[in-house]
Amino acid sequence: MGHKSGFVNIIGNPNVGKSTLMNAMVGEKLSIITSKMQTTRHRIKGIVNGEDFQIIYSDTPGILKPNYKLQESMMKFVSTALVDADIILYVTDVVEDFEKNIEYIEKIRQNDIPILVLLNKIDLSNQEEVESKMTRWRELLPNAEVFPISATENFNIDVVFNRILALLPEGAPFFPKDELTDRNERFFTQEIIREKILLNYQKEVPYSVEIEVESFKDEEKLLRIDAVIYVARDSQKGIIIGHQGKALKKVGTEARKDMEEFFGKKVFLQLYVKVAKEWRDKENMLRNFGYEFQ
Repeated sequence: MGHKSGFVNIIGNPNVGKSTLMNAMVGEKLSIITSKMQTTRHRIKGIVNGEDFQIIYSDTPGILKPNYKLQESMMKFVSTALVDADIILYVTDVVEDFEKNIEYIEKIRQNDIPILVLLNKIDLSNQEEVESKMTRWRELLPNAEVFPISATENFNIDVVFNRILALLPEGAPFFPKDELTDRNERFFTQEIIREKILLNYQKEVPYSVEIEVESFKDEEKLLRIDAVIYVARDSQKGIIIGHQGKALKKVGTEARKDMEEFFGKKVFLQLYVKVAKEWRDKENMLRNFGYEFQ
């Protein structure tokens, strides 16, 4: 047997556990996880290497009907993931409606790429219900293989991994063998800050926020990071900062702790808040933040 390598793209509706699965598969926390919708905005690759294989997992935003240009770009990542995969992992869960975004299921059905349907969160259900849902998915996607899993409990993750390995095409590695991801340190810094904002603020505020790292200085024993939190409206700036700056300080402290664990060294983090009026609908701003358009 020669060397195997390929792209395994994870797609599905919001909140079914795609990011949790990605992190379980890669063995590292690359994708941010919260219980809120639209946590993943970009396509994030996680690379798993063995002596004779390289699997490039790709986490994508949850499927939705776009309301503004930011979401249009997010759905472009999903469309691309349907086309450039060697294997598709379609993640669903035990409470999801089969009819949700049925047009994407139709697109997957017409695909001749190997498809694994992963029925997640089975720890929240019973055997009878799980079996009935698996039967329904086999009817909806007759070419797919269906696996019951729990990404949080690591149940059946090894079975899915072995199946991926069996289906992976032969080929040379696409990335150097010591690489874990195609994203740089600034990207993960932004994602860590954004995760803390998703966890600490309510309603529309977390979805109106984008992060930009202005400076990232790697000194011998310390990382010095300056980052700007952009909001879409003036009123949101005050909410992010909070009374006497307490809310922003809490985000900074939590983000710094996670960064120190992620980068393995001390971090000095400075956060600033600026208003970028309605940035989610402005293509030039979205491009600056790393989103793509046709």
